[in-house]
Parts: sequence; C-alpha cells; structure tokens
Amino acid sequence: MDEQEGAAQGGQPQAGCASPETAERETAEKGAPASRYRRVLLKISGEALMGDQGYGLHPPTVARIAGEVKSVHEMGVEICMVIGGGNIFRGLQGSAQGMERTTADYMGMLATVMNALAMQSALETLGIHTRVISAIPMDQVCEPYIRRRAVRHLEKGRVCIFAAGTGNPYFTTDTAATLRASEMACEAIFKGTKVDGVYDRDPARFADAKRYERISYDDVLARHLGVMDASAIALARDNDLPIIVFSLDEPGGFRGILQGQGTYTIVGN
Repeated sequence: MDEQEGAAQGGQPQAGCASPETAERETAEKGAPASRYRRVLLKISGEALMGDQGYGLHPPTVARIAGEVKSVHEMGVEICMVIGGGNIFRGLQGSAQGMERTTADYMGMLATVMNALAMQSALETLGIHTRVISAIPMDQVCEPYIRRRAVRHLEKGRVCIFAAGTGNPYFTTDTAATLRASEMACEAIFKGTKVDGVYDRDPARFADAKRYERISYDDVLARHLGVMDASAIALARDNDLPIIVFSLDEPGGFRGILQGQGTYTIVGN
C-alpha cells in the first residue's frame, strides 16, 4: 500500500524528504527552538493565493506560502492544510446571484481542489511529499478521504491537504478545517490571515483597533468578530481545540509562532 501511495499524485517518490524525526533532530542540532506543537492544521483562504491579483492563482505567492510550510515541516511538525476557494468561486456569492445554493456550494468545493493541487505542486517542487485528500471522490487527481490513511500519511512526514470541504453543501471550509483538525488529533489550528491576530474592529479602517492576545470562543461568538464562522468556532470549543490567528504575510511568521515568537491571537477556553 505504501509503495502505491508513494507513486500516487506526483509520479515517482522524490528524494531529499526528511522524516519528522530526522527533521526534528536536525533542528535541535542547529540550536533552533523546538516547536511547541507536534501536529497542526494550517487554514488559509483562497484569496491568500491571489497575491495582488483580483482573481485566480498567483504562482509566486503560492510558492512563498509553500516555503513557509516547508520551514515548519523541517522542524519535524506534522502538517495538515485546508485552503478555501474564494479566489476562484464562492458558493454564497453564486447563491446570492440566483444560483441554486447546493449547486453553488459544490462548485466552491471544486475550487478548493484546484487550489489544493496548486499548493501540492508548489510543495513537491520544494521536495515535500504532499497528498491532496478530497471529501468528494475524484480518484484520478487526488485521494478519497479515509481518516486512518490520512493519519498514516502524517506519521510518514507527508503534508496532507484536505480539499472539497466536508463534502456537503452549507458547510464552509472553516468548518471543514475544524472537523479535519479534530479527526487528525491536531493540537492547534493556525489561521493565516492578512492581519496579525484578532482585533475588536477592522484595523485597516480604525487606527485605534485593539488586538487581543487571547480571547475565548464564547467572546468571539458574542462579539461577532469573524475569526471563523460560528459552526467552526463552536466545534473547536467543544473539542478544546485552540485557534491561533496570525499574519500569513509576515515572512517566517508561521515558524516563529511555533517557536513561541511573533505576534498572534489565541482563541481558546
């Protein structure tokens, strides 16, 4: 099975990909602080892949984010990813324009698969074994979601990108990220955004906006802060799964936070 998995989604297995144990040992030998987490899920929006464009994928931006993921992978951290599809198609917008909501949501799920494949290509160019795992079966381009197989991929040091949301309409990729993080026994969700945490109001519009160092799930819901949708926040709260909100535009920010550095907000109990 492992040989078949190694040949899937990218041809022949690539050389130079260290196991989590090897990467963790090399990090320690270099004197860098070890990660505070062993397994995490990175959630980013589809818009994060657009760069300065108004639509679609910006390959240099995808490559930059892949480089951030690689730097964390080299610490020995097991990484899951969920990427939105708003840079290509957003189901709610299609529904608002008269399209039937279920159909619009399925189209949005397909957009997330496209983004996942782009990120897989960027990561494998950097020598990181990656698997795209879809909630909607499409065996010729990615693997179907099987929880035990996905866990095994993580244990072998492969990055797992979960695509197509939960496979059901009316659920966002935020909810899918929280669900997959819970199923994979991740220790935290890292939400990469354009700002360095959660603010009481839009920092782009209000210079006196206050950033929270830590905030509870209930306060996020009560104040409608928009970190994630309400279903995702409630699911994270019920599973005591912390959400760490940070800026994806800050070079080295993802790795720095895992080492206890940088600026971010923790959403938790």
